[in-house]
Amino acid sequence: MNTRKTATVVAVSCFAEVANLLPYATFPALIPDLMAEWGLGSGEVGWISGMGMIGYMLLVPWLMGITDRIDARRVLMFGCALSAIAPFGFGLFATGFWSALVWQTLAGIGLAGCYMPGLKVMTDRVGAAESSRSIVLYTASYSVGVGLSFLLAGWTGATLGWRWAFVIAGTGPCVAFAAVWMLLAPCAPESRGTASVLSGFRAVLRNRAAIGYILAYGWHGYELAAHRAWIVAFLVFVAGSGSGLPPPLTPAVLAAISTFIAMPASVVGNELAIRFGRRRTLAVLMLVSSLVGVTLGLAATQPWWVIVPLVLIYSVTVAIDSGSLTAGTVAAADPHVRGATIAIHSMVGFGISALGPLCVGLALDATGGVGTGQGWAFGFAVMAAGAAIGALCLVIGRGRGI
Repeated sequence: MNTRKTATVVAVSCFAEVANLLPYATFPALIPDLMAEWGLGSGEVGWISGMGMIGYMLLVPWLMGITDRIDARRVLMFGCALSAIAPFGFGLFATGFWSALVWQTLAGIGLAGCYMPGLKVMTDRVGAAESSRSIVLYTASYSVGVGLSFLLAGWTGATLGWRWAFVIAGTGPCVAFAAVWMLLAPCAPESRGTASVLSGFRAVLRNRAAIGYILAYGWHGYELAAHRAWIVAFLVFVAGSGSGLPPPLTPAVLAAISTFIAMPASVVGNELAIRFGRRRTLAVLMLVSSLVGVTLGLAATQPWWVIVPLVLIYSVTVAIDSGSLTAGTVAAADPHVRGATIAIHSMVGFGISALGPLCVGLALDATGGVGTGQGWAFGFAVMAAGAAIGALCLVIGRGRGI
């Protein structure tokens, strides 16, 4: 494939990913409002946040597994449609805990049809030489989408109310559907093997090199999902105590900034991994992230000029390993079961990720709640434990030197 066509494929894939993610942070950005209106506890908020991950986990094995047999573009367009329906439904019909669970689960299913299928759409259309950096650019674009989602939800929620915030966010996946349909041509998968999806999964489970990255990605996702689910609520606590936050840094704006800087962090992390060795570098970075997270929790009651730099540093360390972990899994995958490998990578990643918001919510409820420094100290310790476990998975799961 020539350079121009490769650039077009990567650009459209990343754009569609960002557009599909516009609804992603709407619920986390509006947690304080919904907790007050619906009388939700931190544990209930954790369940709602986690159900999106569970919905993702339930469908991604099948949706990704079939991309070894059919064009992933078809799966991506299906995912775009569901990703539009979910926020529209939440904004129009959600009335409390149980209905929110339903719509967040559907949002997770929609994301299962968008995120990794979109990656497969791209990798099926670019050459092997461009694959590693294209993958990192794609996974790093996730942070752009989430950051824009925080900004959009913060603005629309404050000006139009939370229901309109969800409805407006739902237009993003509609735009993504149109872009994929019009700008990406159909393409057969690299291999149309006759093996079943189940046999493809068995082949992946025998690949020790890939499994090490997959498990580490899962615990990275645990930390990242918990961070993104609770960051606005934490910043609301910071703004309401001590010296508050300096204008114009509202909780939603600071959450968006902390998410945007994750994109260059992920790119830098991959370059470090290429230069110094992927597995060793990622293990060190994950341990550093765990240490920073614990430090941020212990500093929860300090002035804003202590908290804000720590928030930004933690946002970098949380995301710095993301793209490189995914690139490691893809590099270790057998090309004939690449779709199944990405499916397990994504299923395990989002399955473990679902535990992050819930575990932090339960820790908050058990140690004082969102209004206490003690609660946040324990909450961030529980959050940061994910990175430490991920580093251990990389060390234990050594396979080929990838």
